[in-house]
Amino acid sequence: MTVFFVALGGAIGAALRFLSVGWVMRLAGPDFPYGTMLVNILGSLIMGIAAAVLLARAEDVGPNLHPFLLTGILGGFTTFSAFSLDAFRLLEQGRAIAAGGYVLGSVILSIGALIAGVILARSILT
Repeated sequence: MTVFFVALGGAIGAALRFLSVGWVMRLAGPDFPYGTMLVNILGSLIMGIAAAVLLARAEDVGPNLHPFLLTGILGGFTTFSAFSLDAFRLLEQGRAIAAGGYVLGSVILSIGALIAGVILARSILT
């Protein structure tokens, strides 16, 4: 049953990623992969919040919520395979500085967003 919840969450997360990246691309244009970068940062923030909440409330949640939300929805929503492809495409276009900024910005801001999510959730929970 857990695999079903992971698969369901993954489908939801992938659809949300597709819609989010498309929306950002329409707003910002296709010249830089802002959509994937935003999804990875936002997903990391939500992952931090959700992980902290689920850990703090482990006895109150069912056994399938953790894999449904973290592995399924957020795993489908954030994707470093798309991130890697975007970085490669920038490099292929001869835009090494943009690729470096994209890689550093995505990694540093995503980790920072996850830490912020944990701190935010813990401050609310305590």
